[in-house]
Amino acid sequence: MSSIFDQIKANAVPAGVMRSAAKGALPVPPSETLEILVYLTQNPVFGLDAKMTLAGWDIASALKVLSNPGAPPKVLGYFWMETNRRPSLMPALIENPAITESMLIELAASCSREMVSVILASPRIRRSQALTEALATNPELTPKELQSLQEAAPTASETASEAASENDAEAEAAHDTWRQQHAAEIAAEEGKPFALTGRDDDEEPALDAPAAGIAASSNIEAQPSSPDPSQAAAVLALSAHARAKAPLDEKELSVLQKVARMKAGERVRMAFSGGREERLILIRDGATVVQNAVLASPKLTEPEVETFAAAKNVSENVLREIARNRRFMKNYNVGRNLVNNAKCPLDLALTLVKNLMVYDLKSLRFNKAVPETIRQVAGKLYREKTGPVRESKRR
Repeated sequence: MSSIFDQIKANAVPAGVMRSAAKGALPVPPSETLEILVYLTQNPVFGLDAKMTLAGWDIASALKVLSNPGAPPKVLGYFWMETNRRPSLMPALIENPAITESMLIELAASCSREMVSVILASPRIRRSQALTEALATNPELTPKELQSLQEAAPTASETASEAASENDAEAEAAHDTWRQQHAAEIAAEEGKPFALTGRDDDEEPALDAPAAGIAASSNIEAQPSSPDPSQAAAVLALSAHARAKAPLDEKELSVLQKVARMKAGERVRMAFSGGREERLILIRDGATVVQNAVLASPKLTEPEVETFAAAKNVSENVLREIARNRRFMKNYNVGRNLVNNAKCPLDLALTLVKNLMVYDLKSLRFNKAVPETIRQVAGKLYREKTGPVRESKRR
Protein backbone atom coordinates (compact mmCIF):
# COMPACT_ATOMS: atom_id res chain seq x y z
CA MET A 1 0.00 0.00 0.00
CA SER A 2 1.34 3.43 -0.91
CA SER A 3 2.09 5.97 1.82
CA ILE A 4 -0.20 8.88 2.58
CA PHE A 5 2.39 11.18 1.00
CA ASP A 6 2.29 9.21 -2.25
CA GLN A 7 -1.50 9.42 -2.23
CA ILE A 8 -1.39 13.18 -1.68
CA LYS A 9 1.02 13.62 -4.57
CA ALA A 10 -1.28 11.55 -6.75
CA ASN A 11 -4.35 13.63 -5.73
CA ALA A 12 -5.88 10.41 -4.44
CA VAL A 13 -7.17 11.69 -1.07
CA PRO A 14 -10.31 13.69 -0.19
CA ALA A 15 -10.18 17.44 0.33
CA GLY A 16 -10.66 16.94 4.07
CA VAL A 17 -7.48 14.89 4.30
CA MET A 18 -5.61 17.52 2.27
CA ARG A 19 -6.85 20.19 4.68
CA SER A 20 -5.69 18.15 7.68
CA ALA A 21 -2.33 17.59 5.98
CA ALA A 22 -1.91 21.34 5.41
CA LYS A 23 -2.49 21.90 9.12
CA GLY A 24 0.02 19.19 10.08
CA ALA A 25 -2.72 17.09 11.67
CA LEU A 26 -2.09 13.74 9.98
CA PRO A 27 -0.97 10.79 12.18
CA VAL A 28 2.50 10.45 10.60
CA PRO A 29 6.03 11.05 11.96
CA PRO A 30 7.29 14.69 12.10
CA SER A 31 9.81 14.11 9.29
CA GLU A 32 7.10 12.89 6.91
CA THR A 33 4.70 15.60 8.07
CA LEU A 34 7.24 18.30 7.25
CA GLU A 35 7.89 16.71 3.86
CA ILE A 36 4.15 16.74 3.12
CA LEU A 37 3.82 20.36 4.28
CA VAL A 38 6.73 21.50 2.11
CA TYR A 39 5.14 19.75 -0.86
CA LEU A 40 1.79 21.40 -0.17
CA THR A 41 3.30 24.90 -0.10
CA GLN A 42 3.09 24.76 -3.91
CA ASN A 43 -0.57 23.76 -3.88
CA PRO A 44 -2.88 26.58 -5.10
CA VAL A 45 -5.62 25.68 -2.60
CA PHE A 46 -3.79 24.51 0.51
CA GLY A 47 -0.44 26.23 0.01
CA LEU A 48 -1.08 29.16 2.34
CA ASP A 49 -2.25 26.90 5.18
CA ALA A 50 0.85 24.74 4.74
CA LYS A 51 3.15 27.78 4.88
CA MET A 52 1.46 29.05 8.04
CA THR A 53 1.78 25.62 9.66
CA LEU A 54 5.48 25.46 8.80
CA ALA A 55 6.06 28.99 10.13
CA GLY A 56 4.65 27.99 13.49
CA TRP A 57 6.08 24.48 13.66
CA ASP A 58 7.38 23.34 17.06
CA ILE A 59 11.07 24.28 17.35
CA ALA A 60 12.19 21.16 19.23
CA SER A 61 10.54 18.86 16.68
CA ALA A 62 11.94 20.85 13.76
CA LEU A 63 15.46 20.83 15.23
CA LYS A 64 15.39 17.05 15.50
CA VAL A 65 14.48 16.72 11.82
CA LEU A 66 16.78 19.46 10.47
CA SER A 67 19.86 18.18 12.29
CA ASN A 68 19.50 14.75 10.65
CA PRO A 69 21.74 14.34 7.52
CA GLY A 70 19.14 11.93 6.16
CA ALA A 71 16.29 14.46 6.35
CA PRO A 72 14.34 14.98 3.09
CA PRO A 73 16.42 17.38 0.93
CA LYS A 74 13.38 19.49 0.05
CA VAL A 75 12.61 20.02 3.74
CA LEU A 76 16.17 21.18 4.37
CA GLY A 77 15.99 23.36 1.25
CA TYR A 78 12.71 24.94 2.32
CA PHE A 79 13.96 26.05 5.73
CA TRP A 80 17.27 27.13 4.17
CA MET A 81 15.58 29.55 1.75
CA GLU A 82 16.08 33.14 2.86
CA THR A 83 12.33 33.83 3.03
CA ASN A 84 11.79 30.86 5.37
CA ARG A 85 14.82 31.09 7.64
CA ARG A 86 14.24 31.02 11.38
CA PRO A 87 17.28 31.99 13.49
CA SER A 88 16.41 29.33 16.08
CA LEU A 89 16.65 26.60 13.42
CA MET A 90 19.71 27.81 11.55
CA PRO A 91 22.35 26.34 13.91
CA ALA A 92 21.01 22.83 13.22
CA LEU A 93 20.99 23.45 9.47
CA ILE A 94 24.49 24.96 9.41
CA GLU A 95 25.98 21.98 11.24
CA ASN A 96 24.08 19.45 9.09
CA PRO A 97 26.52 17.80 6.60
CA ALA A 98 23.69 17.68 4.04
CA ILE A 99 23.99 21.47 3.72
CA THR A 100 26.84 21.90 1.24
CA GLU A 101 29.89 24.09 1.71
CA SER A 102 28.95 26.16 -1.33
CA MET A 103 25.59 26.95 0.31
CA LEU A 104 27.37 27.97 3.50
CA ILE A 105 29.83 30.18 1.62
CA GLU A 106 26.95 32.02 -0.05
CA LEU A 107 25.21 32.44 3.31
CA ALA A 108 28.33 33.63 5.13
CA ALA A 109 29.14 36.27 2.52
CA SER A 110 25.70 37.84 2.23
CA CYS A 111 23.53 37.07 5.27
CA SER A 112 21.83 39.62 7.51
CA ARG A 113 23.20 41.04 10.74
CA GLU A 114 20.98 38.71 12.77
CA MET A 115 22.34 35.69 10.91
CA VAL A 116 25.98 36.83 11.32
CA SER A 117 25.65 36.26 15.06
CA VAL A 118 24.39 32.73 14.44
CA ILE A 119 27.21 31.96 12.01
CA LEU A 120 29.92 33.27 14.34
CA ALA A 121 28.82 30.72 16.95
CA SER A 122 29.06 27.81 14.49
CA PRO A 123 31.91 25.32 15.05
CA ARG A 124 31.61 24.20 11.42
CA ILE A 125 32.17 27.73 10.13
CA ARG A 126 35.13 28.27 12.44
CA ARG A 127 36.77 25.02 11.31
CA SER A 128 36.72 25.94 7.63
CA GLN A 129 39.16 28.48 6.23
CA ALA A 130 37.01 28.94 3.11
CA LEU A 131 33.94 29.73 5.22
CA THR A 132 35.73 32.14 7.53
CA GLU A 133 37.18 33.94 4.51
CA ALA A 134 33.69 34.24 3.02
CA LEU A 135 32.34 35.54 6.31
CA ALA A 136 35.12 38.14 6.45
CA THR A 137 33.71 39.72 3.28
CA ASN A 138 30.24 40.20 4.80
CA PRO A 139 29.55 43.95 5.19
CA GLU A 140 27.42 43.26 8.30
CA LEU A 141 30.49 42.08 10.22
CA THR A 142 31.65 44.59 12.87
CA PRO A 143 35.33 45.66 12.98
CA LYS A 144 35.75 43.79 16.27
CA GLU A 145 34.31 40.59 14.80
CA LEU A 146 36.49 40.93 11.71
CA GLN A 147 39.57 41.35 13.87
CA SER A 148 38.62 38.25 15.85
CA LEU A 149 38.34 36.24 12.64
CA GLN A 150 41.69 37.49 11.38
CA GLU A 151 43.41 36.69 14.68
CA ALA A 152 42.02 33.18 14.51
CA ALA A 153 43.37 32.71 10.96
CA PRO A 154 46.74 31.13 11.99
CA THR A 155 44.90 28.53 14.07
CA ALA A 156 42.62 27.85 11.13
CA SER A 157 45.67 27.42 8.91
CA GLU A 158 47.21 24.94 11.31
CA THR A 159 43.93 23.04 11.44
CA ALA A 160 43.79 23.06 7.65
CA SER A 161 47.35 21.70 7.51
CA GLU A 162 46.49 18.88 9.91
CA ALA A 163 43.34 18.14 7.92
CA ALA A 164 45.41 18.05 4.72
CA SER A 165 47.72 15.42 6.22
CA GLU A 166 44.74 13.34 7.27
CA ASN A 167 43.23 13.75 3.80
CA ASP A 168 46.46 12.56 2.18
CA ALA A 169 46.46 9.41 4.30
CA GLU A 170 42.77 8.83 3.57
CA ALA A 171 43.33 9.41 -0.16
CA GLU A 172 46.24 6.93 -0.23
CA ALA A 173 44.20 4.27 1.54
CA ALA A 174 41.24 4.88 -0.79
CA HIS A 175 43.55 4.63 -3.80
CA ASP A 176 45.01 1.30 -2.69
CA THR A 177 41.54 -0.20 -2.21
CA TRP A 178 40.17 1.23 -5.45
CA ARG A 179 43.21 0.15 -7.50
CA GLN A 180 42.82 -3.45 -6.34
CA GLN A 181 39.11 -3.44 -7.22
CA HIS A 182 39.73 -2.02 -10.71
CA ALA A 183 43.07 -3.64 -11.54
CA ALA A 184 41.80 -5.21 -14.78
CA GLU A 185 40.38 -1.91 -16.08
CA ILE A 186 43.60 -0.06 -15.29
CA ALA A 187 45.70 -2.74 -17.00
CA ALA A 188 43.52 -2.52 -20.12
CA GLU A 189 44.32 1.22 -20.43
CA GLU A 190 48.06 1.05 -19.74
CA GLY A 191 49.22 0.94 -23.34
CA LYS A 192 46.88 3.65 -24.62
CA PRO A 193 47.95 7.29 -25.08
CA PHE A 194 46.43 10.07 -23.01
CA ALA A 195 43.65 12.09 -24.61
CA LEU A 196 41.11 14.61 -23.42
CA THR A 197 37.39 14.17 -23.97
CA GLY A 198 35.24 16.99 -25.31
CA ARG A 199 36.17 20.59 -25.93
CA ASP A 200 34.92 23.80 -24.37
CA ASP A 201 32.42 25.63 -26.56
CA ASP A 202 34.55 28.77 -26.50
CA GLU A 203 37.86 27.01 -27.05
CA GLU A 204 39.67 26.89 -30.34
CA PRO A 205 40.87 23.46 -31.52
CA ALA A 206 44.44 24.52 -30.74
CA LEU A 207 43.70 24.36 -27.03
CA ASP A 208 43.58 20.57 -27.02
CA ALA A 209 46.53 20.26 -29.40
CA PRO A 210 49.20 20.14 -26.66
CA ALA A 211 47.50 17.19 -25.02
CA ALA A 212 47.39 15.32 -28.30
CA GLY A 213 50.97 16.22 -29.15
CA ILE A 214 52.33 15.45 -25.72
CA ALA A 215 50.35 12.22 -25.53
CA ALA A 216 51.84 11.09 -28.81
CA SER A 217 55.35 12.00 -27.68
CA SER A 218 54.86 10.26 -24.33
CA ASN A 219 55.17 6.91 -26.15
CA ILE A 220 58.61 7.89 -27.40
CA GLU A 221 61.70 7.84 -25.21
CA ALA A 222 62.13 11.32 -23.69
CA GLN A 223 65.05 13.25 -25.20
CA PRO A 224 65.14 16.75 -23.63
CA SER A 225 68.06 17.82 -25.77
CA SER A 226 66.20 16.97 -28.99
CA PRO A 227 62.52 17.90 -28.52
CA ASP A 228 60.04 16.27 -30.84
CA PRO A 229 59.06 18.76 -33.61
CA SER A 230 55.35 17.93 -33.38
CA GLN A 231 55.38 18.49 -29.63
CA ALA A 232 57.20 21.81 -30.04
CA ALA A 233 54.71 22.92 -32.67
CA ALA A 234 51.81 21.98 -30.41
CA VAL A 235 53.24 23.93 -27.50
CA LEU A 236 53.88 26.92 -29.74
CA ALA A 237 50.29 26.73 -30.94
CA LEU A 238 49.11 26.81 -27.35
CA SER A 239 51.41 29.72 -26.55
CA ALA A 240 49.97 31.75 -29.41
CA HIS A 241 46.46 30.91 -28.29
CA ALA A 242 47.32 31.82 -24.67
CA ARG A 243 48.69 35.22 -25.69
CA ALA A 244 45.47 35.99 -27.52
CA LYS A 245 43.06 34.66 -24.92
CA ALA A 246 45.14 33.53 -21.90
CA PRO A 247 42.90 30.63 -20.85
CA LEU A 248 45.81 28.70 -19.32
CA ASP A 249 48.79 30.01 -17.40
CA GLU A 250 52.25 28.44 -17.36
CA LYS A 251 51.50 26.46 -14.24
CA GLU A 252 48.38 24.92 -15.79
CA LEU A 253 50.30 23.98 -18.91
CA SER A 254 52.88 22.22 -16.74
CA VAL A 255 50.14 20.20 -15.05
CA LEU A 256 48.75 19.19 -18.43
CA GLN A 257 52.20 18.13 -19.65
CA LYS A 258 52.83 16.16 -16.46
CA VAL A 259 49.50 14.34 -16.69
CA ALA A 260 49.93 13.61 -20.41
CA ARG A 261 53.22 11.79 -19.78
CA MET A 262 51.69 9.48 -17.18
CA LYS A 263 50.48 5.95 -17.74
CA ALA A 264 46.90 5.04 -16.81
CA GLY A 265 47.86 3.65 -13.40
CA GLU A 266 49.78 6.82 -12.56
CA ARG A 267 46.84 8.98 -13.62
CA VAL A 268 44.55 6.94 -11.38
CA ARG A 269 46.90 7.60 -8.47
CA MET A 270 46.95 11.30 -9.37
CA ALA A 271 43.13 11.33 -9.36
CA PHE A 272 43.28 10.36 -5.67
CA SER A 273 46.35 12.29 -4.53
CA GLY A 274 46.32 15.37 -6.77
CA GLY A 275 44.72 18.76 -6.33
CA ARG A 276 41.86 20.55 -7.98
CA GLU A 277 43.87 21.41 -11.12
CA GLU A 278 44.75 17.79 -11.71
CA ARG A 279 41.16 16.66 -11.18
CA LEU A 280 39.87 19.26 -13.65
CA ILE A 281 42.09 17.67 -16.29
CA LEU A 282 41.65 14.04 -15.28
CA ILE A 283 37.85 14.22 -15.27
CA ARG A 284 38.23 14.73 -19.04
CA ASP A 285 40.63 11.79 -19.40
CA GLY A 286 39.64 9.55 -22.29
CA ALA A 287 40.01 6.50 -20.04
CA THR A 288 36.76 5.79 -18.18
CA VAL A 289 38.65 4.21 -15.30
CA VAL A 290 40.50 7.51 -14.68
CA GLN A 291 37.26 9.52 -14.79
CA ASN A 292 35.74 7.16 -12.23
CA ALA A 293 38.84 7.45 -10.04
CA VAL A 294 38.40 11.23 -9.89
CA LEU A 295 34.79 10.78 -8.75
CA ALA A 296 35.91 8.24 -6.12
CA SER A 297 38.59 10.50 -4.63
CA PRO A 298 37.93 11.54 -1.01
CA LYS A 299 39.56 14.90 -1.87
CA LEU A 300 36.84 15.74 -4.39
CA THR A 301 34.78 18.70 -3.15
CA GLU A 302 31.10 19.46 -3.66
CA PRO A 303 31.77 22.64 -5.69
CA GLU A 304 33.90 20.53 -8.07
CA VAL A 305 31.09 18.01 -8.51
CA GLU A 306 28.70 20.89 -9.24
CA THR A 307 31.14 22.11 -11.88
CA PHE A 308 31.47 18.65 -13.45
CA ALA A 309 27.68 18.25 -13.53
CA ALA A 310 27.37 21.49 -15.53
CA ALA A 311 30.38 20.89 -17.81
CA LYS A 312 29.77 20.30 -21.50
CA ASN A 313 33.24 18.88 -22.16
CA VAL A 314 33.01 15.77 -19.97
CA SER A 315 31.92 12.35 -21.19
CA GLU A 316 28.47 10.85 -20.73
CA ASN A 317 30.03 8.37 -18.31
CA VAL A 318 30.95 11.19 -15.90
CA LEU A 319 27.40 12.56 -15.86
CA ARG A 320 25.92 9.10 -15.31
CA GLU A 321 28.38 8.26 -12.53
CA ILE A 322 27.57 11.52 -10.75
CA ALA A 323 23.85 10.73 -10.96
CA ARG A 324 24.43 7.22 -9.55
CA ASN A 325 26.24 8.56 -6.48
CA ARG A 326 23.81 9.21 -3.62
CA ARG A 327 26.29 11.45 -1.83
CA PHE A 328 26.57 13.73 -4.85
CA MET A 329 22.83 13.78 -5.48
CA LYS A 330 22.08 14.97 -1.94
CA ASN A 331 23.37 18.31 -3.24
CA TYR A 332 20.40 19.90 -5.00
CA ASN A 333 22.69 22.03 -7.19
CA VAL A 334 24.24 18.90 -8.71
CA GLY A 335 20.90 17.56 -9.90
CA ARG A 336 19.85 20.96 -11.22
CA ASN A 337 23.11 21.36 -13.12
CA LEU A 338 22.75 17.91 -14.68
CA VAL A 339 19.24 18.63 -15.97
CA ASN A 340 20.35 21.97 -17.42
CA ASN A 341 23.41 20.43 -19.08
CA ALA A 342 22.94 19.97 -22.83
CA LYS A 343 25.21 16.90 -22.66
CA CYS A 344 23.07 15.12 -20.06
CA PRO A 345 21.55 11.91 -21.51
CA LEU A 346 17.82 12.28 -22.10
CA ASP A 347 16.80 9.31 -19.93
CA LEU A 348 18.81 10.72 -17.04
CA ALA A 349 17.43 14.25 -17.42
CA LEU A 350 13.85 12.93 -17.55
CA THR A 351 14.39 11.20 -14.21
CA LEU A 352 16.05 14.17 -12.50
CA VAL A 353 13.74 16.93 -13.76
CA LYS A 354 11.03 15.65 -11.41
CA ASN A 355 13.17 16.70 -8.42
CA LEU A 356 13.52 20.35 -9.43
CA MET A 357 11.91 23.13 -7.44
CA VAL A 358 9.30 25.40 -9.00
CA TYR A 359 11.58 28.34 -9.76
CA ASP A 360 14.07 26.05 -11.53
CA LEU A 361 11.31 24.40 -13.54
CA LYS A 362 10.15 27.87 -14.57
CA SER A 363 13.54 28.81 -16.04
CA LEU A 364 14.16 25.34 -17.51
CA ARG A 365 11.08 25.74 -19.74
CA PHE A 366 13.00 28.38 -21.72
CA ASN A 367 16.46 26.77 -21.74
CA LYS A 368 17.11 26.31 -25.47
CA ALA A 369 20.29 24.32 -24.72
CA VAL A 370 18.34 21.29 -23.51
CA PRO A 371 16.15 19.01 -25.66
CA GLU A 372 12.59 20.08 -26.42
CA THR A 373 11.32 17.02 -24.53
CA ILE A 374 12.91 18.27 -21.30
CA ARG A 375 11.44 21.75 -21.78
CA GLN A 376 7.99 20.26 -22.31
CA VAL A 377 8.23 18.05 -19.21
CA ALA A 378 9.49 21.02 -17.17
CA GLY A 379 6.51 23.05 -18.37
CA LYS A 380 4.07 20.30 -17.44
CA LEU A 381 5.59 19.85 -13.96
CA TYR A 382 5.62 23.62 -13.46
CA ARG A 383 1.92 23.85 -14.25
CA GLU A 384 1.13 20.90 -11.96
CA LYS A 385 3.04 22.43 -9.04
CA THR A 386 1.78 25.98 -9.45
CA GLY A 387 -1.78 25.03 -10.38
CA PRO A 388 -4.01 26.28 -13.20
CA VAL A 389 -5.09 29.35 -11.23
CA ARG A 390 -1.58 30.72 -10.80
CA GLU A 391 -0.57 29.84 -14.34
CA SER A 392 -3.57 31.70 -15.79
CA LYS A 393 -2.72 34.77 -13.72
CA ARG A 394 0.79 34.83 -15.10
CA ARG A 395 -0.55 34.78 -18.62
